[in-house]
Amino acid sequence: MVSYFWSLLLKKLVLMNYPKTRLLVTVLMLLSGVAALAQGTIRGNVYEKSSQAPLPFVGVKIVDKPGGAVTDIDGYFQINELEPGTYTLEVSYIGYVTETREVTVRGNKINTVQFYLEESSEVLAAVEVSAERQVRQTKVLTAVTNLSMKNIQQFSIGGEPDLVRALQVLPGVVTTGDQGGQLYIRGGAPIQNLTLLDGMVLYNPFHSIGFFSVFDTDILRSAEVYSAGFNAEYGSRNSSVLDVRTRAGNRQRVAGKVSASTYMGKALLEVPIGKKNSNGFSPMSALVSYKKSFLSESSKLFYPYVNTEYNGLPFEFEDVYGKFSYQTSTGSEVNFFGFNFSDNVQFAGNRSIGWDSYGYGANFTAVPPSSRVIISGNFAFSNYDIASNEYEGRPRNSSISGFNGGLDFKYFLRDFDELRYGLEVIGYNTNFAYTNSAGRVLSQEQNTSEIGAYFQYKLEAGRFLIEPGLRMHYYSTLSKFRVEPRIGMKYNATEWLRFKGAAGMYSQNLLAATSDRDVVNLFYGFLSSPDEKPYSYDESLDDTRLQTANHYVLGTEIDLLNNLTLDLEGYIKDFRQVTTVNRNKIYPDDPSYSDRDAYYRKSYITEHGYAYGFDVLMKYNTRKWSLWATYSYAKVTRDDGKQVYNPVFDRRHNTNIVGTYRFGSDLSWEVNVRWNLGTGFPFTPIAGYYQQLPWTQPDGAPDVSYPYTTENGSVGTLYGDLNSSRLPTYHRMDVTIKKAWKFGDHQALEASFAATNVYNRANIFYYDTAERKRVNQLPFMPTLIVSYSF
Repeated sequence: MVSYFWSLLLKKLVLMNYPKTRLLVTVLMLLSGVAALAQGTIRGNVYEKSSQAPLPFVGVKIVDKPGGAVTDIDGYFQINELEPGTYTLEVSYIGYVTETREVTVRGNKINTVQFYLEESSEVLAAVEVSAERQVRQTKVLTAVTNLSMKNIQQFSIGGEPDLVRALQVLPGVVTTGDQGGQLYIRGGAPIQNLTLLDGMVLYNPFHSIGFFSVFDTDILRSAEVYSAGFNAEYGSRNSSVLDVRTRAGNRQRVAGKVSASTYMGKALLEVPIGKKNSNGFSPMSALVSYKKSFLSESSKLFYPYVNTEYNGLPFEFEDVYGKFSYQTSTGSEVNFFGFNFSDNVQFAGNRSIGWDSYGYGANFTAVPPSSRVIISGNFAFSNYDIASNEYEGRPRNSSISGFNGGLDFKYFLRDFDELRYGLEVIGYNTNFAYTNSAGRVLSQEQNTSEIGAYFQYKLEAGRFLIEPGLRMHYYSTLSKFRVEPRIGMKYNATEWLRFKGAAGMYSQNLLAATSDRDVVNLFYGFLSSPDEKPYSYDESLDDTRLQTANHYVLGTEIDLLNNLTLDLEGYIKDFRQVTTVNRNKIYPDDPSYSDRDAYYRKSYITEHGYAYGFDVLMKYNTRKWSLWATYSYAKVTRDDGKQVYNPVFDRRHNTNIVGTYRFGSDLSWEVNVRWNLGTGFPFTPIAGYYQQLPWTQPDGAPDVSYPYTTENGSVGTLYGDLNSSRLPTYHRMDVTIKKAWKFGDHQALEASFAATNVYNRANIFYYDTAERKRVNQLPFMPTLIVSYSF
């Protein structure tokens, strides 16, 4: 059925009146023929028994014989080119009981096995090779961080476990404040970050208060962060990728969790559906997750000392996510999901910013019984609306709605070699109206579509791992066809020393309906590349509407001890074209002003940007202790032809130290500490003030009625050079202490005391030039979190 759908889709695309699209599809059709080969194979999946969640990067080896595999992000493994005979498979993963099983291979049959590993609290022998080391020897993993649910909980210090807190401790990741909720990854603006939720493009994954994302930690399966040099599988963004996947519901029993804190309340329910098999698993499951903030009301009681214009902390959000899953005994599965996320910030008076996002979709993984290929696909629709009236006389609103879908094929060759290829289609409508600081209204409504295809191959050649890739992307609205080569490499010099690198070309159509020059970006809208040619100081460029970038990454991995590793990476991101809304527009772009500089007339402006730096990451793990320490040096610049400046997220030095200690007879106590230090962000200083008189009326006619001789005008502000000064250095410590109690096999109670900014550092957020006052980030904020799971 899947093969029929794939061939039918390809035939329809070939009939499209786009010669370059035909070329893409023809290449894919030729590649799809590779999947017809099959011989002597053992394949299967590895799951965690208690949650049935797939376990990635688990070592699967053949006892007393050469050969083996490592599970992928979906817990899948495959061992090819096996002679007929009986093999003993051993599956081992730190923290789980090792499991062995005999499998008999006959002829060129494909044998499918499933492993369900039980958690273990025993101390593993020091001679055992860690799963992480095996992964690092068999995966390129340049500029990639894989976060499991346990990592997210460990890194979420100072409050509720949340993905956004975990992301903030990763090397190369910068956040500009507790209020704003945007992440900047290795010099890229948020609009340049691709966020995927179960394959769906998500346009705003973070709430306005920087402690929370839209993702419920309790249903997350994994989160992969590609900070630079990502492979050909991902397209339509220039800087980074956040690929988030949720797990299926419990297929053994009715399960759930409820929790509450001074920040918010959460509830989760999971239900198995259908008759259970011999292993006790139902074929289907459903889960529903819900969370809602209490801050706007609870802050009046618990945090009355927080100084805001609003009575309390003005943040409100509500998130709902549901998922239905069906899984077969061979590892094939299909999922249907939907969500609604909303956010609102209420300032003094009637000023506010609010956004709402909803979507639905489906994805599947097909494991044909007689082929080595794995086929996966997805289709989803989502909508995002945001409106703002926080600046009087400057209302802003933006919406984006659309779909994305694709098919991917993965073919396992000998040893660790892999072939991947696929097709992706994207379509969306953007509609926005934006009033800049000069009072000029910019608006756009546009429909656009994109089609992309990719090919990538992972080759193991002795000590080398080589992963070349090629992405071909067509932007229909711009009539632009891009061929983007990409490559990742690793050299295993020794068992404890590895060198790696990545490079690639990237492009994107979307741009932000605000400027990355603004200090505070609570409003973050979207629009397509404009029909008109943006202003560019490089007049030799024929078309500056499509944004492009090149990435270069080099690094090394060093296993200093069995449980101590060191990673170093240096990178350069050459943002060839960065298009933004023109903050300097003061004249209409019409013939009557044609004598004025286009720099002040055009609605959009194209800049050239650079981001470069290096990151250091040290990890230490034992049964009781964990240490995660990072240091990042970065420099980010933008050049618009008249000035070279640093955007507001250019943090020169940044370090995070995260420590965890577990104690007690059953290690049920845990203490987590995070300390973050970062040098100051750029800001535009005030050069002086002047008397602003109304020389003209709103229609442009002279204003002769104003009593200039007896009345003063309003106070105007003269600014210095753009972002030419720096805010003071930022530092903060967060702490979490938690205790867990287990009741029987499935029930547990957990209580946590957490606090952000424990020594109450007065970190500046920004300087409000209109009010001429300093605005600080949030002060010391303790919270109590209680959860019950069953």
